[in-house]
Amino acid sequence: MTRTLAALLGLILLITAAPCAQAATSQRTLCTVTDPRLSEISGMATSRRHTDVVWVHNDSGDAARVYGLSTKTCAVVAELNLRGVQARDFEAMAAGVDAKGRSVLWLADIGDNRQNWPEVRIHQVREPKTLGNRTQAAVTYRVRYSDGSHDAETILADPRSTQLWLVTKKLAAGAMYRLPKALKTSGVNVARRIQSEGGLITDGAVSPRGDRYVLRDYLDARVFRGLPPGSLQSTIELPFQVQGEAITWSADGNSLLTISERDDRLFEIRLSSDQLR
Repeated sequence: MTRTLAALLGLILLITAAPCAQAATSQRTLCTVTDPRLSEISGMATSRRHTDVVWVHNDSGDAARVYGLSTKTCAVVAELNLRGVQARDFEAMAAGVDAKGRSVLWLADIGDNRQNWPEVRIHQVREPKTLGNRTQAAVTYRVRYSDGSHDAETILADPRSTQLWLVTKKLAAGAMYRLPKALKTSGVNVARRIQSEGGLITDGAVSPRGDRYVLRDYLDARVFRGLPPGSLQSTIELPFQVQGEAITWSADGNSLLTISERDDRLFEIRLSSDQLR
């Protein structure tokens, strides 16, 4: 089954099975991506260093690189290549900090449609202080799940520590896995299951303040209080996208930003005070 057919099947199942979601206070298109380098955006994270910039990456098929995207114009303002990294199936990214508190980007090479890879990889790269084109070395961590191989498209990062979580993508129900807080570069890090999640989770992100996080599927976003595992706060209807994938928080933590494969529009979903209480 192709990814598009799987997405359409997932949409049918979600429409028939999911409860009604709340409408956001407002939804608007911030801009439209026209750069040909961004053909299949699959992951997104809000910059911790640069105002009005998000980092994005393509799905499998691109090199190991991320792009800085202006949220005002959707122009590419930076290209960051990861030295010595081979991209197998990049599916998610997150902004966080390293053990010294420096801003980093986490790139998750965790897509596994056939669920047969014995391990996946997560790459850590320092977020550049200046925009533009550059190549930087990355630190690579090997990861395996405690209960076998899984397909996944979501990585969550604590904005104040090196704690990471992965969420698997399953048709009926996925699961959340916690990684060791102190990741090691020698040997394999084990991701351990901590709770079940909904079906067809395509991305997620922790808010800049670390007081809540979001998980999305093809139709809706679920906002949780606290760091994972949190408590469900609200379910929010997202703008329709045939293959809705990437989601992150705005820098002020009051809005969600979404973009996707097969849809060049960058959306802002402004949340109400009740949805942020």
